[in-house]
Amino acid sequence: MKAAVLRAVGAPLTVEEVDLSGPGPNEVLIRVVASGVCHSDLHVMEGVLPYPLPTVLGHEAAGVVEDVGPGVSALRRGAHVVVAVVPSCGRCRLCLRGRPNLCTAIRGRPGVMADGTRRLRLPGGEEVNHFTMISSFAQFAVVHEAAAVPVREDIPLERACLLGCGLLTGWGAAVNRARVAPGSSCVVLGCGGVGLGIVQGCAVRQAEPIVAVDLWPQRLEVAARLGATHTLLAGQEDVPALVRQLTGGGADYVFDAVGSPQTAALALSCLGRGGTAVLVGVGQRDASLSVPITATVLNERAVLGCDYGSAWPQRDIALLADMYAAGRLKLDELVDRTYPLEGVNEALADLKEGRALRPVILPWGDS
Repeated sequence: MKAAVLRAVGAPLTVEEVDLSGPGPNEVLIRVVASGVCHSDLHVMEGVLPYPLPTVLGHEAAGVVEDVGPGVSALRRGAHVVVAVVPSCGRCRLCLRGRPNLCTAIRGRPGVMADGTRRLRLPGGEEVNHFTMISSFAQFAVVHEAAAVPVREDIPLERACLLGCGLLTGWGAAVNRARVAPGSSCVVLGCGGVGLGIVQGCAVRQAEPIVAVDLWPQRLEVAARLGATHTLLAGQEDVPALVRQLTGGGADYVFDAVGSPQTAALALSCLGRGGTAVLVGVGQRDASLSVPITATVLNERAVLGCDYGSAWPQRDIALLADMYAAGRLKLDELVDRTYPLEGVNEALADLKEGRALRPVILPWGDS
């Protein structure tokens, strides 16, 4: 099969022939129809997120089940699926407490599948590392059955792929983690794929106002179409002052979809009394945040971390697919452009430079 291989930090991906061995026990083989391009892919390319190389990147995927391994009973050949970045076992303490996004039972160490093996090889026999046990910048992928979430077949997979990571992460931050109450004031810092998911989650929860903040005017235009009531251009406006003005003293919820120390500090500065900052984006692993203790205590503010939208993927991905089909969730506005697999480096550059909100790779072309 064809796959886009990253061989060195800072190098472009190269589209090569890569061998993929078939699904093992509790695994499925998926024909990748579409794969969104995420900032996590950029982080690996740039060395921000250290990862064993060579690897095939890509993790925001949707496709069709081609084959199933021994022990798989809940999935059939031909089923349309969205791949969840965080599979869960359903049996551990965290799963039983309703926090399957924190389950580690099916997570292998970086570069390998859950059973510790690699299925990707170059024609000469060199092993290639898996990225998040998915590696979807390729024509096929082998994933654990718990990661393959069936979705209705009347929605395009070129849109459904966004439900596997960015959109779910953002929507879930507002709906699952913050549990935004109707009428709450919300601020969203960063309006890429995750941030726009947060905007939609806040809108679903009937927040008012919803203030979107970004460096790129074109992203703010999309945020307004997705439910933001106000938009602020970071770097050119006094964001904390304007937030206080728009919210009557500070926001009830501020979501940081960027993940830098600067944006996390900005989130705290925009909070009102009793407000909650929700940290969603991830940048440098050693990045830290200084929290003013006295102001936090006296104003009863809270800081929450949110991984993968605090989602239950088997429930939430299917729910979001239904919402999209019913016109209650917007995905079409997020996909500026699709790219063939050979255009993966252009897609990554467009994402980095703000020319695209969520590029989508079509490993088989438009067929």
